[in-house]
Amino acid sequence: MTKHPHIAIIGAGLMGHGIALTLARAGHQVVVTDPVPEARSALPARVSQSLELMGESADRIDAILQLISVASSIEGAVSDAFVVFEAAPEKLTLKQQIFAEVEAYATQDCIFASNTSVMPITEIMSGLRNRDRALGTHWWNPPHMIPLVEVIRTEWTGEAAIARMMELLADAGKTPVRVEKDVPGFIGNRLQHALWREAISLVERGICDAESVDTVVKSCFGRRLSVLGPLENADLVGTDLTLDIHQTVLADLEDRKGPSPYLERLVADGKLGMKSGEGFRKWTPEEADKVRNRVITHLRKLEGILEK
Repeated sequence: MTKHPHIAIIGAGLMGHGIALTLARAGHQVVVTDPVPEARSALPARVSQSLELMGESADRIDAILQLISVASSIEGAVSDAFVVFEAAPEKLTLKQQIFAEVEAYATQDCIFASNTSVMPITEIMSGLRNRDRALGTHWWNPPHMIPLVEVIRTEWTGEAAIARMMELLADAGKTPVRVEKDVPGFIGNRLQHALWREAISLVERGICDAESVDTVVKSCFGRRLSVLGPLENADLVGTDLTLDIHQTVLADLEDRKGPSPYLERLVADGKLGMKSGEGFRKWTPEEADKVRNRVITHLRKLEGILEK
């Protein structure tokens, strides 16, 4: 266990190990804990495998692993930490309990960050005594390969905590953005699921099949999204043209407030996607693995292109 100020990660799973390796890769001492002994013991191998997929050399992997240690308790992980990232399952009560324990052992100036994709950070942090140092950090999956981290301010978060977190993430090679209001889904998931809602609706209404939706996105505007955001694109074509299109199209877009009945039927019928072999489309294990590998390969290539 390091005696120097370090970063604590609570959770050694998919997100926790990725956050840990990202920060260790940037030179930080990191201490990880998890209530499951098997998760703790598997952490070094999991980090090593992810680093191999990222193209790191054996010597570099060994150096990064030297910066990561494992604690058997929250107390052991957060004592003397200057930042704590919680990456536990998406259960409100569990996260609240974790931060109550973190606050009991952390130093007074330690920043608390909850990693969640949609849960309200304000509710997670509501029971703390010192709430101005608590915020949200939404790392995207896989966290060690997706640059973005959304930094979410609650109604109590102080500017000093936001500024310190933004600096830490930027120094670690991430692309942090400030979310000034704690709204469901933050920025990224609101945008993503607005697209998904319309995609599902197109299939539900018999306009096209699922494969056609995916083909259109991947073969059309999806190709430029990594270098041209939607509002940049609107300015590129002109706000006047954007307004003309909206006057024609928006009235016919899906605007239901709840989930699609079609999606609800898929779930009720056990069609849960790749893990069950069928969702919007049918999947063999080989096809599912091919998609996963394609995503990892694409992210690696894209990272290399954007760094040039």
